[in-house]
Amino acid sequence: MMTDNQLNNEQTQRTVRPQQVLKREEQPEQEPVLMAQAMQQAQAEGKCCPFCGAINAPEAMFCAQCGQPISKTTCPHCGAEMDPDADFCEVCHRYIKKDVCSFCGAHLTGNEAYCPECGSPRGGMVCPTCHTLNEFAFCKKCGTALTEEARQMMKEMQKSPDYQELLEIVQDYSRLENALPYNSERDVVREQMNIKLRERVLTLLAKDEGVENPVIPKVESKRMTKEELEEQKKIKIKMLSSILDKLAVSPMTSPVKARNYAMASKPVGVRLAWVCNYKHAMHSSPCGCAKPHMGGKWVVLGKNSTEEIKDDK
Repeated sequence: MMTDNQLNNEQTQRTVRPQQVLKREEQPEQEPVLMAQAMQQAQAEGKCCPFCGAINAPEAMFCAQCGQPISKTTCPHCGAEMDPDADFCEVCHRYIKKDVCSFCGAHLTGNEAYCPECGSPRGGMVCPTCHTLNEFAFCKKCGTALTEEARQMMKEMQKSPDYQELLEIVQDYSRLENALPYNSERDVVREQMNIKLRERVLTLLAKDEGVENPVIPKVESKRMTKEELEEQKKIKIKMLSSILDKLAVSPMTSPVKARNYAMASKPVGVRLAWVCNYKHAMHSSPCGCAKPHMGGKWVVLGKNSTEEIKDDK
C-alpha cells in the first residue's frame, strides 16, 4: 500500500506544467523557422536556382543540377539584360558573341576579320538576292543561303522525304491562296457557258479539218466557292503543320547550328513564322531569337493572317 505522501509525489510527477506545454507546442513552430534560416544562410553563401531550388556557387552562371541559367548578363551594344547562353540581343537585334562565329559556330579568338573555318566576314554579309545585311548563314529576310555550309545543308534537306512532301503541299497551298472563288451563282453559270463554248469551237475546228465525229476532251472547272476554297486551305494547313512538326528543331547546344537547321528547313511559297521555345514568341525567322538552341518550329500563317510577329529589324 502506498502512503499519502507517495501518492501526492506520483501525481506531481505526472502533472504537466503549463510552461512545459508551451515549450512542446513551440517546438513544431520553430522547425520551419530554423529551416528558413538555414535556407537563407545557404542562399547567402551561394545562388539558389529558381528552376529546381539547388544551391550553386556564388559565381555560377548556370545551375549545376538542372543546367538552367541562374545569372543574367548584359548586351555589350545596348546594355539590355539577357541570359548568359543567349547569342543574340532581341532589343537591339545584334549578335553579341565575339568568340563564336555567327555563321558556322566555330571558335574565334576575337581579333579575326574573317572566320578561319567558313571564311565569313565578322561584320556580316550582304544578301545577293535582297541586299539585306545579315549576321547569319541564311538571309533573315528572303532565306537565301549565304555560305557554302548553308547551301550544303539545303541540299541535304532536299533529300529528306518529309521535306519533299512539304514542298508538294506548299505548292498546292500556294495555288489555293491565288485561286479566285465563285462570288455568286452567276459566276457558276458563266463558267459553265464558257466550257460549252469551248467544246463547240473545238468541234467546229475539227470538222473543218475533216473530222466527222471529233472527240473533245472534257474540261472540269477547278474554281470553287469561298466555302469550298477555305475548307481546302484548312486541310492543306493541317497537312503542312503536321510535317513542320516533324522538322521542328529539337533542343541542342549550339544556337548557330539550331538557327541554320531551322532556316534550311523553311519552305518557300507560304507565309510562315518561327515560334521559339525560349519565350514562345513568334518571329519572322529564328534569326530574331536570342536562344534558338532551346528549339522551336515553323507555323503557317497564311496570306491574311493577323497574328503578331516579333519581326527582326
